[in-house]
Amino acid sequence: MAREFPDDSVGLVKSRTQHFSEPLELDSGACLPHYDLIYETYGELNATHSNAILICHALSSDHHAAGYNSPDDRKPGWWEVCIGPGKPIDTNRFFVVCSNNLGGCKGSTGPMSPHPETGTPYGPDFPIVTVRDWVRSQARLADALGIQQWAAVIGGSLGGMQALQWAMDFPDRLRHSVVIAAAPRLSAQNIAFNEVARQAIMSDPEFFNGRFYEHDTIPRRGLMLARMLGHITYLSDDAMRAKFGRELREGKPRFGFDVEFEVESYLRYQGKAFVDRFDANTYLLMTKALDYFDPAKDFEDDLSRALANVQARFMVIAFTSDWRFAPDRSREIVKALLDGDKEVSYAEVVAHQGHDAFLMPIPNYINVFSAYTNLINVDAET
Repeated sequence: MAREFPDDSVGLVKSRTQHFSEPLELDSGACLPHYDLIYETYGELNATHSNAILICHALSSDHHAAGYNSPDDRKPGWWEVCIGPGKPIDTNRFFVVCSNNLGGCKGSTGPMSPHPETGTPYGPDFPIVTVRDWVRSQARLADALGIQQWAAVIGGSLGGMQALQWAMDFPDRLRHSVVIAAAPRLSAQNIAFNEVARQAIMSDPEFFNGRFYEHDTIPRRGLMLARMLGHITYLSDDAMRAKFGRELREGKPRFGFDVEFEVESYLRYQGKAFVDRFDANTYLLMTKALDYFDPAKDFEDDLSRALANVQARFMVIAFTSDWRFAPDRSREIVKALLDGDKEVSYAEVVAHQGHDAFLMPIPNYINVFSAYTNLINVDAET
């Protein structure tokens, strides 16, 4: 008996791979002679190719943003709450594209891919990539799909940074930019968190300077610690208190260093699960891309000047309990746009879930998000 999927799900979806034989020059000065991007699509592209939306993923996500890859999948894509029929990114209206970023570990060319000169995995020899590099590769994917202009480019967290970069680098190729739970650049504190995570990975004896594939091993402990640290920053204090409090698993202390508190158990579970689905070298690359993102740097730290040529209309959404990318950081983007007389809407959603709120079905968030995307005209350049 065929499995039935929810009415508001895109259902069963398949990934596709686009190969690019044209070299890609990177911000680092390195060059990828050729590369692949894996992606998924949802909905139907209209006759004029004017209803396409690009979804940009965050640090540890991938191209599987909605639906199910097989009838046996128990969990849908990472943004199932927002993509599907009748949802904010309504697949009855839009043709939705989501690709795995270069340097990823889910099918796009990255550290696990064979080096063209050796045939063995790139490993640590895969070049550092930036948000601008990702945007350039995504523009080539748009070309391959016959999409000259996106109705919108949308992303949360690191994905929101890509949506911002898209509007700067290709101002005439998107009509709307939706930037959610993001920032115009990382704070020193955020860079510090990323560095601790990288050091946890690189100091693992099983890392072998990034060549662990050759040793048929994985730096499990380091990657688990990196994920545990990251996960703490994605949640708010209120969310952790509500979920775990100070509950002991066995009701009383055992006076040892094994797992005793529920929050300890949760973090270890999250860390171990992450090791089985993510690559350590990719984690290093993604956090570095976050660190390097700073579009105002080339404009004497004037974000308004950096955004002077954008043509897209913006929607910026922040969450009150997000201390990783606090609302103040979103308001910096809004102010810079307003200073340049750009069109921008802003919503600050009261939510206790922290940075991860952008992934959750919070009613006010879904309503605000839907209200904006409902205004996007799929047929006209408005």
